[in-house]
Amino acid sequence: MLTVTSLQLNAWLAAFVWPFFRILAIIATEPLLGNRSIPLRLKIGLAALITGIVAPTLGAMPPVNPGSAAGILILVQQVVIGVAIGFSMRIMYTAMEMAGHLIGLQMGLGFATFFDPQNSAQVPVVSQFLGLLTVLVFLSLNGHLMVVMALVNSFHILPVGMQLLSSNGWFQLVQWGGEVFRIGVLLSLPVMAALLITNMSIGIMTRAAPQLNIFAVGFPITLGIGFAVFFLSLPFMLPHLERMLNTGIQMMMQIAHLARAPAPVP
Repeated sequence: MLTVTSLQLNAWLAAFVWPFFRILAIIATEPLLGNRSIPLRLKIGLAALITGIVAPTLGAMPPVNPGSAAGILILVQQVVIGVAIGFSMRIMYTAMEMAGHLIGLQMGLGFATFFDPQNSAQVPVVSQFLGLLTVLVFLSLNGHLMVVMALVNSFHILPVGMQLLSSNGWFQLVQWGGEVFRIGVLLSLPVMAALLITNMSIGIMTRAAPQLNIFAVGFPITLGIGFAVFFLSLPFMLPHLERMLNTGIQMMMQIAHLARAPAPVP
């Protein structure tokens, strides 16, 4: 007769629950799978499927009851680790959206907005276009598979346990967040520079001919030149976008490495 003790049941539950919550946190914050248009049941089912595949390879879990205070602390720790790893990848997506915000604002399309279900807010058309372009490039580079690979490797770099996490990984994540502004400005710089020259030229024209209606002439010129420069700069954005996505994957692993607490000195 097959008998199952409470210790065995707790061990089986811990072997599934703790990795499941880390994987679910990564899926919920990762830019593609974490999209709000994807049903919650699908996300949970995908997390359960990946956990069922990965859990047997993770080795023994800490001998802690999952329902105890220590077990809940480990669970919260896994959620925080998953959110941090997924957030490091989302920064690249946000940087592209910020570039779209800046371009749309300079082109005069700041008022042309659509509802973005990803952010639950109105975003400029250019920003949404660059966001969709980022998702397409992400899929073409098999970024979703690289995220799953990084997810699995994170358990070997930063295994489930009761050890305290180092602050180095969180500090690196904060520094990585600053890349949103730097990358957003760099990607939008060609369009912004062209529009700056255009606005200066329109200002000189208005000064030379005061009867010129700046509102009737300036807006079409600014919009046309903005679209032209944006169209010409798109092919040069794609290599930068590919490099950014690869950097995001590497940053996921680097944060996991740095978050691991150093071994105590005997």
